[in-house]
Order: sequence, then C-alpha cells, then structure tokens
Amino acid sequence: MKITADTNILVRALVQDDPGQSALAVRTLREAELIAISLPCLCELVWVLRRVYHFDTTACATAIRALIEAANVAMNRSATEAGLTVLEAGGDFADGVIVHEGRWLGGDIFLSFDRKAVKLLAAQGEAAKLLK
Repeated sequence: MKITADTNILVRALVQDDPGQSALAVRTLREAELIAISLPCLCELVWVLRRVYHFDTTACATAIRALIEAANVAMNRSATEAGLTVLEAGGDFADGVIVHEGRWLGGDIFLSFDRKAVKLLAAQGEAAKLLK
C-alpha cells in the first residue's frame, strides 16, 4: 500500500506513548510500499516533538534523518535538509523549509518580524531582512 502519513501516525511511531496506536503505526509504516510525507506534516511533527514531548534539537533531527534514510519514504528531501540546517543551528525547522520553498517559488529574500530567524538565516548566507 502507498500511503500519505498524517503527523499523528509519525508521532505514535516515534514516541510510543499509546501502546495500541504505536504498534499499529509502526507495523503500517514498515509494511507500506511507499510513505509520502508532506512538508506541512514534517513542520507539524517537529513542532509537536519539541513543544509537546520536549524533544531536544538532536532528537528531532535524528528522527527526521531516520525518515530521510528510509527506503520507502518519499519527501521533498532538499526542503527537509534546509529545515534541518536551520533547526540544528538553533532555529525553527519550519523557517528553513519556508526559505527553501520560497526560493523555489521565485522569492529573492526572506522577510520576517522574527529577529532570531532573520539573524540565523543571514548568518547562514540566506537573503533575509527584518521587517520594521
């Protein structure tokens, strides 16, 4: 079966906080011919792991990298790597994804009211400006 995984499926498989659902999620993911994981799902996954389950940056990055390396997972790998780069530098995974996708869509510069995001992205060589 080729599936599109919702965030809650990935959370259950990673966190193992509900024995029944966790076992079912793991079995389903292992048996899937293809697991499609969208960028919004990944952004939501990182948010849930950090805010709800208090995963640190390393644990989140490790979980995402395990998904990248799975043979049956389809995702936008370059956008995911961009998110990981920002996450591992102390920022938000979603900001890296937003910058990557914005560039792909034709945007030249990342604008935000988020000082930390702009500073971090600019330090990584991204065109980023604080809107004031």
